[in-house]
Amino acid sequence: MKTTWRTIAAALIMVTSLSSFASEKANPLKNVESDMVIGSYMEAVTVGSIDLNKFLFADDFQYSNVNNNDRAGKKEYIKYLKANKGNKYDCRSSYEILSQDGKVCVAKATMAFDNFTRVDYITLNQGKDGWKVSKVETTYP
Repeated sequence: MKTTWRTIAAALIMVTSLSSFASEKANPLKNVESDMVIGSYMEAVTVGSIDLNKFLFADDFQYSNVNNNDRAGKKEYIKYLKANKGNKYDCRSSYEILSQDGKVCVAKATMAFDNFTRVDYITLNQGKDGWKVSKVETTYP
């Protein structure tokens, strides 16, 4: 009887430990303010940091380049960012929150290069998993 209880206890401990290893990594952006999410987006774009990409973008994320009508969804945009992992833009970058009302935030990110400027208009939505980038529109004024 003792052997049976030990076997059952060992099996429960094994199942519990294996399920904890299989659980998905906790979202480090879940409980942060919108400006931290925008900062993480800027790091992904300007210095090629891709560590938070899977937490950064909403499932229905849309990217568009207004100047050439390029469009991409979440999967394509993350693939693009991964391809540019570690590439650092030689630019001065900044961002400002234009509006934040309730669960919607709109920000303007500016990347000033020597010969041109890139401006991203970023829309974030707040849901149960925190703030997520749902839309980015890029223009080159």
